[in-house]
Amino acid sequence: MERRNLTDSISRGDHSIYHSSDFYHGPADDIILPFKKNYKYTMAIKCGLFLLLVCSFARMTQAQQIIPLSTSSQEDVVWDTEEREYHSDIWDNPVVTNVAEPTLTHFAPAEAAEGASAVIVCPGGGLYALSIESEGTKVAEWLVDQGVHAFVLKYRLIPTGEDAISEMQQPGSNLYEKAAKVLPLATEDALNALTHIREGAREYGIDPEKIGIIGFSAGGALTMSTTYQYDEATRPNFIGPIYAWMNVVEETPVPADAPPMFAMCATDDPLQLAPASVKLYQDWIEAGKSAELHMYSKGGHGFGMKKQDLPSDHWIERFYEWMVEEGF
Repeated sequence: MERRNLTDSISRGDHSIYHSSDFYHGPADDIILPFKKNYKYTMAIKCGLFLLLVCSFARMTQAQQIIPLSTSSQEDVVWDTEEREYHSDIWDNPVVTNVAEPTLTHFAPAEAAEGASAVIVCPGGGLYALSIESEGTKVAEWLVDQGVHAFVLKYRLIPTGEDAISEMQQPGSNLYEKAAKVLPLATEDALNALTHIREGAREYGIDPEKIGIIGFSAGGALTMSTTYQYDEATRPNFIGPIYAWMNVVEETPVPADAPPMFAMCATDDPLQLAPASVKLYQDWIEAGKSAELHMYSKGGHGFGMKKQDLPSDHWIERFYEWMVEEGF
């Protein structure tokens, strides 16, 4: 009889494996032999695998609430190509491009204490795209496991054709000129996101004084642009510029009521963003504000939640420890 794989059969719901007088015909020392004719034990395995699948499905589908955000006039920026999500071979990442209508995707903890914290997550991508997985959904899923509400922000991007990443690599792309037009729109999206979450905090079960924002690369630029422009209603309670792309952000004095900041970057960032993270930290502490800086010797750029077998793989654990220490 052809050898059968127990786990595969169970996960397929293959009941025929229980109908044979011999569960598996094979050598006496086969690893499957202890389960021979043991119906109860096999059923227990099947039930266990079923529950595992249910839990995995529940995790994947938990709190995928998509919330549209309002926008003001944007006559200077026109999107001719529809929003698109695809796998970029250049970045080897899932990306979203041509965002014209900003949204929040809410990831809610299955069990969260009343008055939990919330984090708005801003993926990076040079304002041409959003690295939606490693700097978006995976960050949110990790935070949810700690009991934190996470909101992935899809903010407005530079209009492009079918392949934004390819266009971004082209010489003469006028990146900074295009970014200067779109960053104010993205900043409006982030401020509107803060307003939405704070106004709905009670319904979400969130403490309105524990709402923060973190962003990666261009998302880090957005985090800081938002920090420099908030008012009393839209002030984030904490911020996290992660290898922030500060070249596109106008240098601005530290706000008088600046929130605590967690900054992180890698020294070997090929875009040479490390000095900007150091400067943010220095600006905050010189202004007498709370700040923490993690500068890893290696990590490169755009790693987000990717695993590289480096100390920088654990940056999000340091971020969460900092949140706890700061009372968020």
